[in-house]
Amino acid sequence: MTILKRKKNKDTEVRESSLEVTELTASTPYVPESKKPKKDNTHWLYIAVIIAVVAGIIFGIAAPDVAKEFKVVGTTFVRLITMMIVPVIFCTIVLGIGSVRAAASVGKAGGIALAYFMTMSTFALGIGLVVGNLIQPGSDLNIEATKGAAAQFTSGNKQEADGIVGFIQSIIPDTFFSSLTSGSVLQTLFIALLVGFAVQSLGKTGDGILRAVAAIQKLVFKVLYMVLWLAPIGAFGAMAGVVGSTGAKAVGQMLLLMVAFYITCILFICVVLGSILAIFTRFNIFKLMKYLAKEYLLIVATSSSESALPNLMRKMEHLGIHKITVGIVVPTGYSFNLDGTAIYLTMSAIFISDAMNKPMGLGEQIGLLIFMMIASKGAAGVSGAGIATLAAGLQSHRPELLDGVGVIVGIDRFMSEARALTNFTGNAGATLLVGTWTHTIDRQRVYDVLNGKLPYNPQEDDVDIDLRNPSVEVRDQFPHTPQPDVEAIENLTREEHATASKE
Repeated sequence: MTILKRKKNKDTEVRESSLEVTELTASTPYVPESKKPKKDNTHWLYIAVIIAVVAGIIFGIAAPDVAKEFKVVGTTFVRLITMMIVPVIFCTIVLGIGSVRAAASVGKAGGIALAYFMTMSTFALGIGLVVGNLIQPGSDLNIEATKGAAAQFTSGNKQEADGIVGFIQSIIPDTFFSSLTSGSVLQTLFIALLVGFAVQSLGKTGDGILRAVAAIQKLVFKVLYMVLWLAPIGAFGAMAGVVGSTGAKAVGQMLLLMVAFYITCILFICVVLGSILAIFTRFNIFKLMKYLAKEYLLIVATSSSESALPNLMRKMEHLGIHKITVGIVVPTGYSFNLDGTAIYLTMSAIFISDAMNKPMGLGEQIGLLIFMMIASKGAAGVSGAGIATLAAGLQSHRPELLDGVGVIVGIDRFMSEARALTNFTGNAGATLLVGTWTHTIDRQRVYDVLNGKLPYNPQEDDVDIDLRNPSVEVRDQFPHTPQPDVEAIENLTREEHATASKE
């Protein structure tokens, strides 16, 4: 209710509200919504890193003695990444286990998808190890670790006895919460697995806990995203320090790693995935890639496959795969089918160990492979999650190698597109495979779509990219660790059964 009051000696009318002035103070804290749509400006970060890397190389060659002192800049950036390891691992593992439970509970398609994802991710990790050992990237660089770095990062890893018994005891934290503060990644992983399985055993009661963890994960990845905007500074310091210490040959070794990684990803897509698709589905991988060409441009612009998730789901349904199969396979694949990330993790770990002249033995490589196989699950196509997982793997197995992550930061941006595109293609191929194996695919429609007879009509909600201004609007449509909506899938299944019975 409002009243009109005429002020003395004035002809103007002032409208007064019945609302008390004290009621204009918020009773609870809140974050006001931005009036402008949020944009993903990752392409500017990419350009800045390129400039920083080139500047660091030139500085290292021109003034090597001075450039050596800038190594601390790269090391400081690594500490910022290391700071994020524990929350990233905890949230992704807890929510990743939820993805497993969700996929396994929706029938045959979920079980087949999980088995396929685990097999292919392990195979991709193995390929990374084989290629890394064959080309030995980073050999003879002899990058020195910061003095005391190992002690700094192993302070939380108490080994109470020698051998396997001591190793097992070191995984068990002193208290539940000390696992999140001690700095031991293996302790964090252990507690995350316990919490993940415990929450799933609670049934519907655990939904609130999962929503809270998902909210924390969004916050964690937002902080990680903010940290990554300092990557140009870290890349400059790391490149200047490495080139200043080892000379121009460091540039050649890093180029070798990048070229080998790109070639490995291309061969993995065209030969491995292409052969599997041809054998089991009789579909052509190149026609599938042509069909998803716009999504590839979107991924290159954002360095993340997360932005293309809604488009992929709509396109796979248009391709002729049943909606339920798409709803199960694609979200689960974004958490568990990270082939490109798997290749990146193992090749980068071997590069760092060779570059620091501390090569890993076969046993250490296998142990690292097992850790990466678990820790990478749930780290969806979020830009920056890959390097955080790499740092976590090194911290848990060879903490004295953590300083080498600074070198990878300098070239990580150049490798992120390849791993995101590989992840994305792997998930598209997996959807076709699971649809074929579960007989939930219209094969004739697939042929017609891939041959251009039934073109995809862009939807209003599709994320698009303008190469003249490649800033992508951020849409929080899906969580960072997507999983199938079991309730929605069950409702859709019941509706389809009811419709079929009437007919």
